[in-house]
Amino acid sequence: MPRGWSCGKVGRAVSLLADARPHEPTFPAPTVDLAPLQISRSSRAGQRRFRAVRWLLALAVLAVLIFLLSGPLGGVLSRWKRPEVQVAAIEAQSPLAFTALRGTAANGYVVAARRAALSADAPGRIVEMRVTEGTRVEAGELVARLYQDELRAALAGAEARIATARAEAARAAAEVEAAVAELPSLEAAIQGAGAEIQAAEARLGLAKYDLERQSMLAESGVATDRARTGARTEFESAEAARAVAEAQLASAKAGLAAQRARIAAVEAAASVAAAGVDSALVDRDLAKASLDKTEVRAPFAGLVVLKDAEVGEVVSPNVQGGANARGAICTLVDMDSLEVQVEVPETSLSKIVQGGPARIFLDAYPEVPYAGRVARVWPTANRQKGTVEVRVAFERPDDRLRPELGLRVVFLSEADLEDEAALAPSGPVLLIAPEYVLERGGRRGVQVVADGAVRFQALDLGPLRFGRLQVLAGLEPGAVVLVEPDGALTDGTAVRVAGP
Repeated sequence: MPRGWSCGKVGRAVSLLADARPHEPTFPAPTVDLAPLQISRSSRAGQRRFRAVRWLLALAVLAVLIFLLSGPLGGVLSRWKRPEVQVAAIEAQSPLAFTALRGTAANGYVVAARRAALSADAPGRIVEMRVTEGTRVEAGELVARLYQDELRAALAGAEARIATARAEAARAAAEVEAAVAELPSLEAAIQGAGAEIQAAEARLGLAKYDLERQSMLAESGVATDRARTGARTEFESAEAARAVAEAQLASAKAGLAAQRARIAAVEAAASVAAAGVDSALVDRDLAKASLDKTEVRAPFAGLVVLKDAEVGEVVSPNVQGGANARGAICTLVDMDSLEVQVEVPETSLSKIVQGGPARIFLDAYPEVPYAGRVARVWPTANRQKGTVEVRVAFERPDDRLRPELGLRVVFLSEADLEDEAALAPSGPVLLIAPEYVLERGGRRGVQVVADGAVRFQALDLGPLRFGRLQVLAGLEPGAVVLVEPDGALTDGTAVRVAGP
C-alpha cells in the first residue's frame, strides 16, 4: 500500500470501482479486514534509532583508529620502519671454553685399555666371594674361591706319597753306601791272596830246589832216601799252598765282582726310589695346580666394576650362555689405563695428529676439561659408519673418571695450546670475532646496541687468540654488539633487532 493512505481512502476507492461497473444483480458486499495492512508508527521509529546507532558506532571505530595510529600502533609501525640488525652478546669466558669451540670435535666414552672378566680355570661351585662392585684389589689378591675339599685331599695324598718315596730312596741310598763300603775289604782280600800266592811260589821254588838237590845226593849215595822223601813232601806241600792261595785269590775276585754287581743293583733301586720321589712330586704339583684353579686371583691391580656371580652358583670357563652356570665371576678394570674412545668421521681424519693435543669434556663434569693427547689411531676404518676409531690418553687422570662415561673430545693444534697458555693467567677474557670490529676516526671498535639505539664504542684490542681479538678495555661483559657493523648507522640511530 502506498505511503500515506488510510483505511477511509481505501474504502472510497473500492466504492468508486463498484459504481463504474455495469449494472448487475446486487449481492451483499463482503466484509474486508484491512487492519493487517496498516503501517505501525513504532516500526518507523525503530528504524530511525538503528540508523543513529550505526552512525555512532562508525564514529567510535574511527576515533579508536585515530588513537591507535597516533599512539601504540603508530609506535609499532615506526619500529618496523627501523633498520633490522643482527646482534651478539659478548660474554667473558675461560680460555678453556674458547678451546672447546676450536678444532675437530667427536663424542665418545671413557674405556679401559686393561679390562678382564675373571673366571675360574676349572668348573666349580663358588663357596667364597671376597669382592663386590667398587672393591679395589691388588695384583694376586684372592677374589673368590670354589669348592676344593676333594682337591685338598688329593694334595694331601700326593704329599704322603712323596714322604714314602723319599724314605724308600733314603733306604736305597743307604744300601748303596753299605755295599760300596765293603769294596775296600774285598779288594784287600784280593791283595792278600796275591801275596799268599807269591809266598807259596817262593816256598815252592825253594822246595823244588831242595828236592832236586836231595835227589842228586841220594843217587850219589850221600843223602838218605828219607831226606829225599822229606824234600819231596815239602815240595808237594808248597804246591798245595800255592793252589790254596790261587783259590783264595779267585774267591776274592769273585766276591769283589759280586759286590760290584750288588752295588749296581742297589744303585738301580736307589734310582727307582728317586724316580718315585720325582713322580710323587709331580703328582703333588698337579694336585696343587688343580687346587689353585679353584682360587680366582686378580691378574693386576684394579677396581671391580661388575660382579657377575654369587656364592652358591656354578661357574665354568667354557660357558657362553645359559641359566645353569656362569662364565665370569667379576669384571676387573685397571683404573690407571683409562682412556678415551671416539669415532672420528673419515672426512675429519686428516685433522687428527698422532700425539696431538686434545681437550676432553665429560658429560658428568662439563665444566672441568681434561688435557689429553692422541694415543692411537686405528689402522682400519668402519665401513658401515664411515668412521675411524681414535684413542686419547688422559694427561692427568683423577678419581672422577669412570669407565663408560660419556664425553666430548676437541682435537686441537699446538697454536691453540699456545693461545690457551697465554690467556690462562688472566682468567676469564672477552674475545670478539674480527668481523665485529669497525674502524671509525682512526680507532677500532664495535657498534653497541642499547635501548633500541646503536652507538660506536672504541676498544683497546689485543692480539688474535683462537681466531678472535682479545678485548683489553672498552667493553663490559654482556654487551650486545652488531654482528655485521654498518658505517652508515650513526650514533643514536634506532634499530630493530632481528629475531632468532
